[in-house]
Amino acid sequence: MDLGLAGKVVLISGAASGIGRACALAFAREGARLALLDVDDDAGASLQRELAGVPGAGASRFFRADVSDEADVRRAVEATAAAFGGIDAVAGCAGISGLVGTGLEDVTVADFRRVMDVNVTGQFLLAKHSAPYLRASANRTSASGAGGASGAGTMVLLASDSSFVAAPGMVPYNASKGAVLQLTRALSVELAADGVRVNCVCPSVVDTPMARADLGESSESLRSRGFPVQGPEQVAHHVLYLASPASAPVNGTSLVSDFGYLARSSFPA
Repeated sequence: MDLGLAGKVVLISGAASGIGRACALAFAREGARLALLDVDDDAGASLQRELAGVPGAGASRFFRADVSDEADVRRAVEATAAAFGGIDAVAGCAGISGLVGTGLEDVTVADFRRVMDVNVTGQFLLAKHSAPYLRASANRTSASGAGGASGAGTMVLLASDSSFVAAPGMVPYNASKGAVLQLTRALSVELAADGVRVNCVCPSVVDTPMARADLGESSESLRSRGFPVQGPEQVAHHVLYLASPASAPVNGTSLVSDFGYLARSSFPA
């Protein structure tokens, strides 16, 4: 299936590891041109070198950016547009879990704010500063007669199954991912008239360095106990679909990837 992403300019935050890195590799295999945003200079530069060896990949550039810092985000977005002549799609993959297993009374305001700053404010800033370029991308393709089928002017945010359900000891994270879900809806309504689509992906536990550190055990250990864990490349496939012309009618929605757990009742039957 040709996703129509070849030559598209895609900006990915949190690109140096986990889901963001998997998305960068997946977009590269589709022939997209990539702007890689992250706070880890070494990992970002290493990823850029790796992408250069992907068959059919477009050019890629790494830009250091802390998504919670508006000046950083603005500079990175503007540098992306200057380097590639615009931006067609954005994947907001940057995120932190914050405290895990910490009771409410032990969560400080600083702890809470840090998670919200990265997970929510970071997505807001990415949307705010990329919106003019996404709007221009959508307008260009509309003027050419491609319309909504072009897949241009798209944004995909990374939320979580924690946007819908909660686990104890994770109040800041649960609150932040619920906010990302509603931010997705609000942005989709705000930008719909301009032809820009905004959706989010909501995975359950993903085999990433962050998840392993949070859970204190390997994905293999979790699977051995019957707990389903997905790979970051599986989440990347969802992001590619929502950023592509294949999902042109899809806007303002959440794609839940959780092995069906959200649909289950707690009724003991």
